[in-house]
Amino acid sequence: MKSLLKNAREQKGLKTRELAQLAGIDQALISKFESGTRKPTKDQIIKLSQLLEIDYETLMIAWLKEKILYEIGDDDLALKALKVAEDEIKYNKTVSNLKLSTSLEKILKEIDFLKEKLDSFRQFDSFKIKQALELEYTFESNRIEGNTMTLRETDMVINEGLTISGKSMREHLEAINHQEAIGFIKELMSKSNSLNERDLLSIHNLILRGIIPEDAGRYRKVQVMIQGSTHMPPQALMVPQEMEEYFIWYEINKNKLHPVILAAEMHERLITIHPFIDGNGRTSRLIMNLILMQKGYPIANIKGDYENRMQYYQALEIAQTKKDKEDFFLFIAQREKESLERYISILTQ
Repeated sequence: MKSLLKNAREQKGLKTRELAQLAGIDQALISKFESGTRKPTKDQIIKLSQLLEIDYETLMIAWLKEKILYEIGDDDLALKALKVAEDEIKYNKTVSNLKLSTSLEKILKEIDFLKEKLDSFRQFDSFKIKQALELEYTFESNRIEGNTMTLRETDMVINEGLTISGKSMREHLEAINHQEAIGFIKELMSKSNSLNERDLLSIHNLILRGIIPEDAGRYRKVQVMIQGSTHMPPQALMVPQEMEEYFIWYEINKNKLHPVILAAEMHERLITIHPFIDGNGRTSRLIMNLILMQKGYPIANIKGDYENRMQYYQALEIAQTKKDKEDFFLFIAQREKESLERYISILTQ
């Protein structure tokens, strides 16, 4: 692992001091990691893999190998112990693996077929189409949270810079901020598999900018309750740890799950932690759509009308209180399928 870290740092043209500054880790520790006299923590492994653009799985395996060798050395029973541990890990992996229902597998196959079809029509795509669909997404995502602007009013605020009589300043800012947040996640799309704490906080900062500036881009410091839900989010002091585990889960699973399931999982996990005072729903949906767009899928637009909103909330409630995510996965998959079908129909008109 020490050579992995040193080689990657040198390839990036970084001095140990510069890497230490970027990672928020003491320079002396960086030197010790590279010489092999100290082992990074799991949190430090994540930071270093992102900053040095080393595959997380490769770095994690090297780290675990050294940790195991340090613990067991060349003890005569070491190989037998490793075999027992291997069997137990395989058992636990089988037990914890995500099982997809027949209904989910069916809709995911339909989505894959539609995506292939969409890819064959990409030459007919245009900025105007994307702009119209992104405007609809901003309108619907804000409508879910109670914004009363119509689609036309949202367009007038965002694209014409007009003020709508009878609508609050907050509603105007929600429209402008959400559209800017879409622009930001489109910038992130160029970074392969990018998703880290800095990006998440930047997205949230854009969502609440000018609305609750003191909480924009910051985790909550107080306990919260979700209106209309029996789910109780974790205490504020647990949020940083929960978020650390959130990003670890992502790094481990980002290339193992179907993109629609990965996106839905990251949405549900974030909204369940509820790390912010406000803006959790919009941020969670943006994270979901960042993942989908990075994988070449169109935005999954959840409509804000009463029927769709209630179905969305009920599926989330079941996932949060009964630990059964089937309904939520199906709901998101259906929205993605609808988005693909609509996109294809627009391009082939």
